[in-house]
Amino acid sequence: MTSHLDQVQSFCANQRWFGEKGHDVDVEAMATSAWLSDEGVWPAVRIGFVYCSGPPGAENAIRVYQLPLSYHTAPVDNLGHALIGDWAEQDLGDTEVWVYDALHDKEATPYWLDALTHGRRIDGLEFHPVHAPEHATVVPEDARSLVLTVEQSNTSLVFGDTALLKVFRRLEPGSNPGVEIESALTEAGSELVPEVLGSARGSWPRAGGGTDSGDLAMMTAFEKNSTDGWSYACTSVRDLYAEADLHAEEVGGDFAGESHRLGAATAEVHAELAKALGTDVWEPAQMVEHAAAMQRRLDKAVAAIPELAQYADGLARAFEALAAYDVPVTVQRIHGDFHLGQVLRTIEGWKLIDFEGEPAKSLVERRALDTPIKDIAGMLRSFDYAARSLLADHQGDQQIAYRAAEWANRNRRAFCDGYAEVAGTDPRDQNVLLSAFLADKVIYETLYEARNRPTWLPIPLAAAAQLAQ
Repeated sequence: MTSHLDQVQSFCANQRWFGEKGHDVDVEAMATSAWLSDEGVWPAVRIGFVYCSGPPGAENAIRVYQLPLSYHTAPVDNLGHALIGDWAEQDLGDTEVWVYDALHDKEATPYWLDALTHGRRIDGLEFHPVHAPEHATVVPEDARSLVLTVEQSNTSLVFGDTALLKVFRRLEPGSNPGVEIESALTEAGSELVPEVLGSARGSWPRAGGGTDSGDLAMMTAFEKNSTDGWSYACTSVRDLYAEADLHAEEVGGDFAGESHRLGAATAEVHAELAKALGTDVWEPAQMVEHAAAMQRRLDKAVAAIPELAQYADGLARAFEALAAYDVPVTVQRIHGDFHLGQVLRTIEGWKLIDFEGEPAKSLVERRALDTPIKDIAGMLRSFDYAARSLLADHQGDQQIAYRAAEWANRNRRAFCDGYAEVAGTDPRDQNVLLSAFLADKVIYETLYEARNRPTWLPIPLAAAAQLAQ
């Protein structure tokens, strides 16, 4: 009979959220939390902590993933996609059980909702409600859950049409920046992020001895009747391509007004973050360190992607200018992974979501202070992506390519105009910073596309050519 660890490994290897697909992986152990369910009640529900080998040479040789578990005494119809395996469970008196990913089990998820709503404390697990100063959202206790399919590195489910529960899959000790930042903004009364309703924190055995603790999940108000910025922008681009003779500003789906409002909202959130969580200053010596790190990323990318080599000298000039920058730079908490997919257009206006930072970076890196220019560079690159991602259907059409660039530039200008109106300073006036962060972002995009979406590689390479001039 296949061991339960082999079954866990087989299940994890086929999940989108499992980030160990680029190397040989062994699930070495699984620890479990206290039971969320009462004794003798089925399904039995608790959290599994899955320990697996990381990539060769990684700083953390063992990675920990969260796998909520629901145990049934018989197979469950319509849950075959979430079946982890079946085995005799010692902690349940050696009962033969069928074990599922509990986030897909509508009989198991009410335990999460109940614990978050009532602030439960179970051995090694703490559930914390977060109450906004006013207008706190109330989640019905009988709300049913539905897993969203758009998540990649985490798993999110909606309770009714009221609350969104995001469960973090890869765990690291310490505070998750999404929980930290969005809770601080909620408590400060911000209307530009979804209201945080609660968070879950837990402890798990550390590989090699001791105990680690960190954030497990966060629940926010669900923004129903909203559209993510990427989908909204791509609709505008399609409208432009459908009109053969019109410029971007002449098309009914012109997006520039929305880009302006998004820039204003971004500047306001940056100001709220600075007030709620403080600021610091990078001195010139730190700029040299950041420029050197960017150059190392460029060298790594050029070694992996020969097509990038012809632009390397031009991109390096942006980092040389950053290293020579002798003006102190104010830094603060920022979004950290800012693009059109991280904003929602709601009835009330734009809202920013998903403040966890870049998934590939460590928790320490994602919680570090940085310049808001990094967020701005990320969004400016996202406008270019929205315009050019749809060019595949118009290969060789120079007029369409010209209008794609026109759309991207128009919306980049509008975003910066909106940002400047609220911030009082124009990010385009900080050209040394902006050029360096744009180049660094393009290098990241080039590596990502080469590894994951080779057909999209021309998008960042075109940007590299432009930045290198």
